[in-house]
Amino acid sequence: MSNYHALIIDDQPPNIDVLAMLLTQENISYTSATSARQVAGVIDASPQIDVVFLDLEMPNGNYYDLLSSLKADPRLSGVPIVAYTVHTSEIDQARNAGFDSFLGKPLSTTEFPDQIRRILNGESVWTY
Repeated sequence: MSNYHALIIDDQPPNIDVLAMLLTQENISYTSATSARQVAGVIDASPQIDVVFLDLEMPNGNYYDLLSSLKADPRLSGVPIVAYTVHTSEIDQARNAGFDSFLGKPLSTTEFPDQIRRILNGESVWTY
């Protein structure tokens, strides 16, 4: 899978590193933001975004508010927004909030290639 670009929003660099490694193995480029305040600038600087991964545990920001602003951004129209978190008990809240998919941490290195392919093909993937 090439010519896809992901936006990772996570305040923990080790989590970004793991997801970045998985994306890179699938030939998907990425940009990351470690705070809600950085997101607009990262989107401005990105030529395209095909999928957004949003960690549900972000300090200094409510992920529901951030999800709403991402959904309202015309540059992200139709772009799947994936909740990913260690808090797998929040899967129903994430679905109700309007996320397109949900991946529980730790991400599965064996399942991720199929999961990202399905997400980029417009499917909803809900796993924990």
